[in-house]
Amino acid sequence: MELDSVMLSRMLTTMTLMFHIIFATIGVGVPIMIAIAEFIGIKKNDPYYLLLARRWARGYTITVAVGVVTGTAIGLQLSLLWPSFMEVAGQVIALPLFMETFAFFFEAIFLGIYLYTWDRFKGKWTHWLLTIPVMIGSSASALFITTVNAFMNTPQGFDMKNGEMINIDPIAAMFNPATPSKVLHVVMTSYMTSAAILAAIAAFAILKGRKGTYERKALRLTVTCTLIFSIIVSVTGDISAKFLAEVQPEKLAAAEWHFETEKEADLIFFGTLNENGEIENEIRIPKFLSFLAGNSFDTVVVGLEEFPEDERPPLWIHYMFDIMVTIGMFVMAVAALFVIMRRVKKWNELNKPLLWAIVASGPLSMVAIEAGWILAEVGRQPWILRGYMKVAEAATRSDDVGITFVMFALLYLILGIMAVFVLIKMFKNSPAEVELEQRFPTQK
Repeated sequence: MELDSVMLSRMLTTMTLMFHIIFATIGVGVPIMIAIAEFIGIKKNDPYYLLLARRWARGYTITVAVGVVTGTAIGLQLSLLWPSFMEVAGQVIALPLFMETFAFFFEAIFLGIYLYTWDRFKGKWTHWLLTIPVMIGSSASALFITTVNAFMNTPQGFDMKNGEMINIDPIAAMFNPATPSKVLHVVMTSYMTSAAILAAIAAFAILKGRKGTYERKALRLTVTCTLIFSIIVSVTGDISAKFLAEVQPEKLAAAEWHFETEKEADLIFFGTLNENGEIENEIRIPKFLSFLAGNSFDTVVVGLEEFPEDERPPLWIHYMFDIMVTIGMFVMAVAALFVIMRRVKKWNELNKPLLWAIVASGPLSMVAIEAGWILAEVGRQPWILRGYMKVAEAATRSDDVGITFVMFALLYLILGIMAVFVLIKMFKNSPAEVELEQRFPTQK
């Protein structure tokens, strides 16, 4: 593999997106968990849930701060690494990029007010209402930035003449065919992953011997939310698959190793390709790819044979699809098992194997997020703007990308270590039991 400027630009962009998506996912998902916890706390006059909201909000500010840095890096790299793309498409995507920045500031302003005004309103519901603009801002950020990615997959809202975009309609470009399914899936997977991460933290605390009411209520709330959101994610995933079958059939075909156009197509999990390009050691669900593509076993699914070889996505994205789906099913099953065991009094939902499975669900959910984004981005290859511009045409020709890669890698390493250190320090020096006694001495 030759490390030319194109490959280095791809590597740097990949590294930035993979690092940023961790904090972006938490940034979208945690506000709704904060709102739910405070809502229950006020409704039930329960200090434990109110404390959950307080502590999650404090930790959330650290992830927002890191997300700002990495988000800024993405904006910078669009211009530095992909100048030809920005020259052609910059005017079209300028509006959602600006709106994403506006949404962040909207969120940050109300987050600051929310943090500062704890116990400062006579009515507790007034403070809870501040979570609404925070949730709107965080989800709006996801919406606007995802419309840019959706535009790259299904570009519209312009006419192309002599290599330039004219008659630009930025609203039509934003609300392109890929936007609804992508935005819905991105937002809901962020909710599910954030709930799973918070559940993993609570389960780990219980495994370490902290089995107080605070930890148990945190675990019940977060696992229940994980189950609810994971069910919704399965629905959004189905919507996304049907969209791909109709609009981006080459991506679905590559992800499913579906080479020949046919009806009654099998859904393939795992497996390998031999030297002749034949699938081996796979798990097949007969006719289910056709059903996934069109709610009928007779649905015709377009195969990769219909596309020129130089316009086919790499076949290894099949494994990203496998990882994403397998983890999603695992997380849903673990959350469902916990909820069922909690309902049956003679069963102990706090048994070690189940708790360790919940702990694993947190980081695995983030792995699924990463795999999903790799599938989305690499599945568009070789296009950066599908049907109009290929990645190789859009990349910079600078010889300094290698140095830039090293510099950003060091930046992300430092940011990651600092974020983990600050978060651990923040909560280690302020145990929940001590804080509960200080804030709610008469209600504990």
